[in-house]
Amino acid sequence: MNNLKDRVELALDEIRPFLQNDGGDIKLLKIVKEKEVQVALLGACHDCRVNRMTLKNGVEISIKKHAPEIDVVTQVNAPL
Repeated sequence: MNNLKDRVELALDEIRPFLQNDGGDIKLLKIVKEKEVQVALLGACHDCRVNRMTLKNGVEISIKKHAPEIDVVTQVNAPL
């Protein structure tokens, strides 16, 4: 089985086309203690009114499918 980071990236690659279709994207920033994934929503997704719903109902579900040991997915601002 792939390592945790690879599985999280695979999950993001699965959801990315939907985000890009709406003018956005997503970037993995960090995996904290193998329990929390921190991501940045980019482009149109960053300021979208429904980005929390996207994070919970799309991104988090996809990540937990590929990496069930992850407890939570949080959005943080992308570093400059």
